[in-house]
Amino acid sequence: MKVAGKSVIITGAGNGIGKALALRFVQRGAKVAAADIDLAAAQQTAAEAGTSVTAYRCDVTSEQQVRELVTAVGQVDLFCSNAGILVEGGPEVPDEEWERSLSVNFRAHLYAMRAVLPQMLSRGEGYLLQVVSAAGLLTSINAAPYAVSKHAALALAEWMSIEYGDQGIRVSCVCPMGVRTRMLLGDDGSRESFLLARSISPEEAADWVIRGVEEERFLILPHPEVLTYFQRKASDYDRWLAGMRRMKRSIDAG
Repeated sequence: MKVAGKSVIITGAGNGIGKALALRFVQRGAKVAAADIDLAAAQQTAAEAGTSVTAYRCDVTSEQQVRELVTAVGQVDLFCSNAGILVEGGPEVPDEEWERSLSVNFRAHLYAMRAVLPQMLSRGEGYLLQVVSAAGLLTSINAAPYAVSKHAALALAEWMSIEYGDQGIRVSCVCPMGVRTRMLLGDDGSRESFLLARSISPEEAADWVIRGVEEERFLILPHPEVLTYFQRKASDYDRWLAGMRRMKRSIDAG
């Protein structure tokens, strides 16, 4: 897909990968709707990108707000579901935090699909770009709600590609490891993570996304080594699980 002249919605566009994607899509000639729950942040993205970007406030956990966003934009050629949150912990995490993680990391993708699919099917073309995470292919150590919700998002994208691919609907999943955003670094930039050593900038991630969209690849892997890890997981699940347990012991030991 060539993005020049296309109408694009990006959620979570106020910072991080979403902001970088907005700037890259504009540079490629797209018209962008930068949506974020923080309107001021979305407006800052629009100010930096120029007249081809319009800022919107949207809480992606509200299906009504997602539908209203799509209605305000009109024709949507590409919907990028990028907003995401990190909830750490395991089964002990309170239900409301599990629900929050599933709402942002999974249901938001579902709401976007429901909102744009009718118009895309009527035109016989459209693009669903899902920013998931390598956690959707692998897992996320010490963050069960994140891993589970990202697996769900990937499963939905796979299903959509199979179900609607012959009707002109293209689907891509972006599955990076560490990207130097607030999710990885924390609000004050001081969070430590084993992912930092191999982390990339949001701009680097956006460059990978643009190439992946132009090639219409289902899996877009800003960290190419994720494919190797995924293949090892599939070829010998027990060995992979044992290796992940070793990694967890190492992380927990500091």
